[in-house]
Amino acid sequence: MRVTKILLGTFLAGVVFAVGVAGLCAQSRKPSTGGRAPKTAEQVYKNIQVLQGVPADQLIPAMQFITASLGVQCDFCHLENAFEKDDKETKQTARKMIRMMFAINKDNFDDHREVTCYACHRGAHKPVITPVLNEEEAELVSEDKMHHEKASTASLPSADQILGKYLLAVGGADAAARLSTRIQKGTLTVGSEPFPVEILAKAPDKRVTTVHFPGGDSVIGVNGQEGWVSTPGRPVHEMSPSEVDAAIMDAELLFPASLKQTFKAWRVERPERIKGRGAYVLSGTRESLPTVQLYFDQQSGLLVRALHFVETPLGCNPTEIDYADYREGGGLKTPFRWTVARSNGRVTIQIEQMEQNVPIDDDKFVKPAVPASTESQPGPS
Repeated sequence: MRVTKILLGTFLAGVVFAVGVAGLCAQSRKPSTGGRAPKTAEQVYKNIQVLQGVPADQLIPAMQFITASLGVQCDFCHLENAFEKDDKETKQTARKMIRMMFAINKDNFDDHREVTCYACHRGAHKPVITPVLNEEEAELVSEDKMHHEKASTASLPSADQILGKYLLAVGGADAAARLSTRIQKGTLTVGSEPFPVEILAKAPDKRVTTVHFPGGDSVIGVNGQEGWVSTPGRPVHEMSPSEVDAAIMDAELLFPASLKQTFKAWRVERPERIKGRGAYVLSGTRESLPTVQLYFDQQSGLLVRALHFVETPLGCNPTEIDYADYREGGGLKTPFRWTVARSNGRVTIQIEQMEQNVPIDDDKFVKPAVPASTESQPGPS
């Protein structure tokens, strides 16, 4: 059961990267509520004091941002099975820190979020207040190096050229357009423990991942409109709108033909190196959604990394996915291994069997019923 909790946290939390996060994170689009005002955190959870007025579905992602920023787990501030209680001093401190962060941004940055928990903590529960003298970490960039990197962007291929090479590398635009469904079976590894996994995907944005644990199945699903997570012995977790956006993006990346339609604009960034190989970096923008960065191998043209973000009231929770082990099947190259890195760890999926363009009923992508009321699970708010 402990591994199940780790898996749930790994899929729902975010890794905070020290470089480049702030400029990529933007406010997520507002969810459709059918004309009804969405419930606030204090209407759903108990003992909400600081994050009053925040949409209820943003509270858990905000707590995940805190755990990632401080390098801790929920029990650092909360009592297990009694999250609403104020017994721990760390919870009181967390409330003070959130108020301080809000005040700094309001008084110094016109209420724009420029300072977050991570700005000071950098993955440690106690901020370091003395400069670290480490030559490897404090490498100075010379004027010559900066000039060279700036000049190198002038000769980069265009976004259309990079995407065109990608489609050609996976088997061509026609083959990619014919892909409608995919069924994959393999193993999901958490730490050193492997578990059977099955993935059902249907173009353009439906995906259900089922992990078979000894104590029952954990399921993560998205159907293009809503997303959910279910684990044995726990109520179904309904994804927040920004979590749904991120899950939809993961599903859409399984279908190469939809990339150009998914993003309204592309920008070519400075090249980077991924595991010793050069990569072209494209930033894709969508309407009122956080920017997504895609990394394409300069030689093969294949997608090797995706970086996207989940918006919270306190900051962005990033997710990094590395793709590898491309194999051909049905005239299309597909990654048979990918590693998902989020706040409290990473998981690796290795595919062993795959079927494509086989019928999958839409009822496989229907979200299970969610209880009408949510039990007390609030964080330091």
